[in-house]
Amino acid sequence: MKRIITIDGPVASGKSTLSRLLARRLNILYLDTGAMYRAVALQAKRHGVGPAETSTLRELCRNLDLRFVPDGENTRLCIGEEDVSLAIRTPEMDMRSSEISAIKEVREAMTDLQRKIGQTGDLVAEGRDMGTVVFPNAEHKFFLTAPVEVRAERRHEERVNRGEAVSLDEVQRDLQQRDYQDETRPIAPLRPAEDARIIDTATLKPDQVLDRILEEISPGTHENGYLSQ
Repeated sequence: MKRIITIDGPVASGKSTLSRLLARRLNILYLDTGAMYRAVALQAKRHGVGPAETSTLRELCRNLDLRFVPDGENTRLCIGEEDVSLAIRTPEMDMRSSEISAIKEVREAMTDLQRKIGQTGDLVAEGRDMGTVVFPNAEHKFFLTAPVEVRAERRHEERVNRGEAVSLDEVQRDLQQRDYQDETRPIAPLRPAEDARIIDTATLKPDQVLDRILEEISPGTHENGYLSQ
């Protein structure tokens, strides 16, 4: 059986950073499902496909040539031969992907694709419904969280560092709207799996969160054992 570790949580909870670190430490695939939905949203925008066009969206998902391409310590997401890693990381794609991901036909198509990827080898799966819907039988499940004020500060710093002129208040409003959309959608809402370990990352550095998860996965081995290699 493939080893699957799920990392769920809201925007800016630290799950992307942690998932990359964990996958790198364990030398297994990092599955960024949020990026996959962003790619769908980007492609839908390019083709002028609206949320109400569910049949067209289903076909768009099924025909979407998504590939994760290793790039040193990072992973690039490509649609065909095009690297869309930066194009999907915009505030507009934040909101569009949240809206798109609430559509039944889209979630079914993407869940199928994510499970197929999960059959190919061990992985760390990051998202919002990895432990509850996509991989309910995962070996280890984690849910990262933090107060919205803390998460807003993190996301504001990211966007300012990208050269965006945006206020902290605007970022926090965006996060609150995204949280509401994710938590109240009728299909696969954002919530911890019943058997997930919940970690509040508000006062923790990424390495501290990583240590907690490694200790949970394999107690007593991550400091001097193979996990530290």
